[in-house]
Amino acid sequence: MRKFLLIAMSVLLTVTVGACASVYESPKQSPAVTTTGEKGMDAVDNTYIKRDGVEVIYVAGGCFWGTEKLMQTIHGVINATSGYANGQEGDVPAYATVSDTGFKETVRVEYDPDQVSLDTILFAFFRSIDPTVTNRQGNDVGSQYQAGVYWSDDKAKETVMRIADVERGRYDDFAVEIEPLRNFYDAEEYHQNYLDKNINGYCHISFEEFERVRNIIVDPADYPRPSIDEIKAALTDVQYNITQDAGTEPPFQNEYWNSYERGIYVDIVTGEPLFSSGDKIDSGTGWPSFSKGIDENTFVYLTDDSLGMDRIEVRSRSGNTHLGHIFYGETESPTGIRFCINSAALRFVAYDDMEKEGYGYLTDYA
Repeated sequence: MRKFLLIAMSVLLTVTVGACASVYESPKQSPAVTTTGEKGMDAVDNTYIKRDGVEVIYVAGGCFWGTEKLMQTIHGVINATSGYANGQEGDVPAYATVSDTGFKETVRVEYDPDQVSLDTILFAFFRSIDPTVTNRQGNDVGSQYQAGVYWSDDKAKETVMRIADVERGRYDDFAVEIEPLRNFYDAEEYHQNYLDKNINGYCHISFEEFERVRNIIVDPADYPRPSIDEIKAALTDVQYNITQDAGTEPPFQNEYWNSYERGIYVDIVTGEPLFSSGDKIDSGTGWPSFSKGIDENTFVYLTDDSLGMDRIEVRSRSGNTHLGHIFYGETESPTGIRFCINSAALRFVAYDDMEKEGYGYLTDYA
């Protein structure tokens, strides 16, 4: 059974329901501006003004203080605004009454698509939430904390639906709203940039998560997941069983367990770069083992209680490929971490071939 796993928990200053609360102040009212949603539908955003070279997406990840800060940390995000989205028509939300209006605490994310892809933003968002619960994130419980992604144009819709399909495939239960934007109102001024104004303020997202997205190296938009038919056609039966059905290959009888040639290892399904030969370790287990990945953002961790064991499964970000498991407290690893990976989930790209195969930007990591 696959379940959500939050690897790094933030320090909770208080254990309360609705820990995002603060003093009441009415939201500012501005002339309504509409952005085009699905064909035949207008989405009302009371302050957004479209600019050339800037695109927008709306994400609800629980308390907007943390989600706003996470989005601001991603290179290429121009502006992140806390607000309320997709509530009852005709209602103008305020913090004191938001739980009665159907509005969700949401962050409007404006970004430069030449600097950051929507894929990157969405995968970072999904890793910051528990996508399996309804009306709750972290300590915060209530309909205003329902997780969601809302698009306001058809181009964004295509990407949102594609990424949501990948994320949906990771979990037995998937409770994130995936909808067109209907309405959005800026939150009160004291909510904007809250964690910059209040350094020790409550945040349901760990500060390790902020550092992780600050250091994104690999763009998942360059490595989209193929269709299941394309995956079946490209893989052997063994590769398919391991990557799609979470199988395990025998130790010492796989391609890369004892290989140390210089280069990188990529997801066999998508080509997304995962590991460097420089971080490969001899674990004595008979499977390829690594002390770290090239980019921590390329991994998703899930609890795995199969075979009567409690383990942490490692999957790839863009492909949702089952890679193997991660273990901590490993003395043979310089980081104390061991990624135990199936060779059948990997493809090796030799250092001399990296440039011609499109991985030249990673030669310093090999």
